[in-house]
Amino acid sequence: MKHRKTITAMAVTILAGGSAACSASAPAEEDSSGETAAVYEGLSGIDNTKWQYNEEDDVWYQTGIAYCSNPADASYETLAVFVPGAYMSGTENSDGTYTCAVTAEAEVNGYTAVTAPVVMPINTPGYSAQAPLTDYSSAVKDYTDAGFVYVHAGCRGRDAGAPAGVTDLKAAIRYIRYTADTLPGDTNSIFTFGMSGGGAQSAVVGASGDSPMYDAYLKEIGAVEGVSDAVLGSMCWCPITNLDSADAAYEWMMGTTRTGLSSDEQAVSDQLARYFAEYVNNAGFVDENGNALTLEESEEGIYQAGSYYEYLKGMIEESLENFLEDTEFPYTASASGGGQMDGPGNGERPGDGQKPDGDFPGEKPDGGNFEDMDDITRNDTSSGISLDGTYETVQDYIDALNADGEWVSYDASTGTVTIKDIASFVQAFKTASKNLGAFDQLDRGQGENTLFGYGDGSGAHFDTILKDVLSSINSVFANDYAQEYDADLMKTDSVGNTAETRVNMYTPLYWLLSSEDGYETGTPAKYWRIRTGINQSDCALCTEADLLLALQSSSSVADVDFETVWGQGHTMAERSGNSTDNFIAWVKECTQQ
Repeated sequence: MKHRKTITAMAVTILAGGSAACSASAPAEEDSSGETAAVYEGLSGIDNTKWQYNEEDDVWYQTGIAYCSNPADASYETLAVFVPGAYMSGTENSDGTYTCAVTAEAEVNGYTAVTAPVVMPINTPGYSAQAPLTDYSSAVKDYTDAGFVYVHAGCRGRDAGAPAGVTDLKAAIRYIRYTADTLPGDTNSIFTFGMSGGGAQSAVVGASGDSPMYDAYLKEIGAVEGVSDAVLGSMCWCPITNLDSADAAYEWMMGTTRTGLSSDEQAVSDQLARYFAEYVNNAGFVDENGNALTLEESEEGIYQAGSYYEYLKGMIEESLENFLEDTEFPYTASASGGGQMDGPGNGERPGDGQKPDGDFPGEKPDGGNFEDMDDITRNDTSSGISLDGTYETVQDYIDALNADGEWVSYDASTGTVTIKDIASFVQAFKTASKNLGAFDQLDRGQGENTLFGYGDGSGAHFDTILKDVLSSINSVFANDYAQEYDADLMKTDSVGNTAETRVNMYTPLYWLLSSEDGYETGTPAKYWRIRTGINQSDCALCTEADLLLALQSSSSVADVDFETVWGQGHTMAERSGNSTDNFIAWVKECTQQ
């Protein structure tokens, strides 16, 4: 089973509102250099007399560029642009800045100032804010050396309430297109990339291009109108998304690993698992061959049978097969990683498993480690298998997996793996780490609760499935919570939308699945690359699998490059190499065919 969709005959079409949008949508006036600069209701185009230059890295850059005319938070809603030195020539001004002109014929890594892709990082773990850059960052060098134009857009975070973050990113994309006649780079080739909550927002931006659902929010902040906010490609590491069904998916896959639940809490967990089966069976998922994927009742577990179940089981088996193929034995495993690489040396695991700090310039929100930034509330459950030591052969590794009871078999002649069932894998490597209501926590204590709050930093309930589950259970416990969910779900935001609508706006499948109301109302990205550590307990494997299935079924999507990485968790998982180089190579593959 190869998790990649490719339609080689599909040409890359020019997105609406591309580099010609400036002159078509707004008046122009002369700036101090005598060149024409775009203006949109008081919003200036990029001033080519204000460039700065980093000689060591050969990069032109500007920071503090306003991308909307009525910002909700001016401390976040600005962007920075970093351009390979060859793409412009500059004359130094008296204040140390430069007046620059585009050098169209210069080439970097096969690109010119006209053809260079534009890449945009989304470093928003836990849907936090992305602080704008206020100075040069050497982290851009890998991308500018590759010939890319690097745009870093500050954006509001979860405290501002959804859809503030994605709204800001869309406004920045519109601005870059709007001012394309004064900036190097091909604005028909914009790629976003992010991890965790940033991967989720990269996926939402990728799926929701030009969706009218965002128009009222974009108008509120004075974003450019009449210009596309669609992107060509979306890179997502461990995207925490599909929040409309994420609680139910979590209990369906990992609920059996919970301990110490009260009878009421157990009833909620079980009912969520049943509701997930209903969700899957109504979604219209099909595999790459067009076969319908559904869940069926089973003798053991809750709906642990059916074609959807077998699809996920095959995904887990393929992930382990890839690991065994990629890994040089003897292999040394780390007790903390459940099979992750144990540093440099012979027999190490390919792939870097980076945290995002090495790839994304900008400030980390709130300080602390990465898990703290995701605001995950953890319980005491831990994985059942801890691998430590050196394994001489593949069979030694398989035997270690089966130390507490056989659940994995390996055929050395074919290199294929078979697992007993999904529950065995979950108990071994993917036990629940979040409390009941993994995303819409009963006490409104998760980061996602804040995300669907109303801009005051307080949390609100948003999961209609969980509300229905609570309403179906006849107990004081469930009834009290059901009333709280009902009250929160009736609230509206500044443009009159409820949490249910805002959740749809943060669910990529809303625009990708024919069973959803938003189907074909947006312009999805044509190219997708998704990587996830299969061990992560931040969300069920269903989250990434459902995104893959929706993308494979969309006629608008040309290519989906998807991998789950064995032995890695909630990180920038890669089967081999490192995430930066692999992302750069993927963008080049998409744009230099």
